[in-house]
Amino acid sequence: MELIDLRGRSFLTLLDYTPGEIGFLLDLAAGLKRMKCEKAPHSICGGMNAALIFEKTSTRTRCSFEVAAADLGMHSVYLDPSASQIGKKESIKDTARVLGRMFDGIEYRGYGQERVEALAEYSGVPVWNGLTNEFHPTQILADLLTIRERFGSRRRIKLVYMGDARYNMGNSLMIGAAKAGLEFTACAPEKYFPDRRLFDRCLDIASGTGAELKLETDPVAAVAGADVIYTDVWVSMGEPEEVWAERIADLLPYRVTSSLFGMAKDSCIFMHCLPSFHDLGTDTGKKIYEKFGIDCMEVEDAVFEHARSAVFDEAENRLHTIKAVMAATLADPLAVGQIASRGR
Repeated sequence: MELIDLRGRSFLTLLDYTPGEIGFLLDLAAGLKRMKCEKAPHSICGGMNAALIFEKTSTRTRCSFEVAAADLGMHSVYLDPSASQIGKKESIKDTARVLGRMFDGIEYRGYGQERVEALAEYSGVPVWNGLTNEFHPTQILADLLTIRERFGSRRRIKLVYMGDARYNMGNSLMIGAAKAGLEFTACAPEKYFPDRRLFDRCLDIASGTGAELKLETDPVAAVAGADVIYTDVWVSMGEPEEVWAERIADLLPYRVTSSLFGMAKDSCIFMHCLPSFHDLGTDTGKKIYEKFGIDCMEVEDAVFEHARSAVFDEAENRLHTIKAVMAATLADPLAVGQIASRGR
């Protein structure tokens, strides 16, 4: 097999990676997952250090990066919004140049894409995007791995994304689908469609991979023949509570109900990047119920808990795909390639 060398590269958006490189990262993640399950040591980044910058808090992203770093033999330092002066008393440019002299890699989870790009430009070390307003590439790697585990790598998959497709998840799923040769449909009211320039760019990518990209307003038409139905919360982190009324009014017809799920293929799986408002088990869910009288939002609890729900497989795969990104961009390419061969 041809050696794929990603050492020294940042991971900011899947737009920066070829379909072959993305496939390699998935092979590597599968190999690392096998080694993790077998309890085989894989500390191929021993002696290295990683800075984990979280301007937006997280459960899955933080735990995945910290456990991945530990498994790879790295030491990680977590910087929450109160533990860093980034963008407040110190510019991102200056912060990048400081951290780049102390750490071998930097993770960033926060706001505008320009922030993570500035870190990558000035730090001199690989920078990994844990989430920005525009993109969430590590989540998409986990999603692609989950789809591959469920359906295999050769089958043509139809993935339907229901809801607000304007931001990081809608953008990144569309990019991932274009790169991976999937059939992708964003189903939403027209004002929630992805940015047209990004859509056109993904169409150009799709012309080379065989992917098919569609925009649809009718949920019933969208899910016909679907292998995967995917959704996300209707209000993103950092948005004001005032937008809830508008989002509920606009997106309630796009909720993934048992009836809608039943219109897809009998083998269709449900996916969600989490957290999810599928019941009244959260403070936000209770507030929405008290104010609007709905006991779930983007997905019904019966679908979320369905036997064909893959949400917790996705959550676990965040660890393995994030570990793959860290290993591929830091470790010896020969060692990385040997692990990737175990995942093919």
